[in-house]
Amino acid sequence: MNQKLPNATVVLVLGIVSIATCCCYGIIGLIVAIIGLVLAKKDLALYKLNPEEYSNYGNLNVGRILCIIGIVLNVISLIYYVYAIMSVGVDALSNPELLQERIRELQGQ
Repeated sequence: MNQKLPNATVVLVLGIVSIATCCCYGIIGLIVAIIGLVLAKKDLALYKLNPEEYSNYGNLNVGRILCIIGIVLNVISLIYYVYAIMSVGVDALSNPELLQERIRELQGQ
């Protein structure tokens, strides 16, 4: 009798959420993706012990791949936001006029 891997669906959902939240400064999606990879590792160990016993390995594998893609996208997003803050400065983020001035300086105007 085939049973389902306990966290395969959760890993799939976490992978989707990690990609969907990559615009949230990269932090939320990164945390979600790492949690998904940890759960996937546990289920993968179960699957390797007895592969013929489990039926939803495909969901686990897709979720794991989505978590990896989510990590890459969130790291890129995080690097972008850190670069943007370093370029314009923290003080410019709360002052729209200063922000526009710093953007003009970066553009060479």
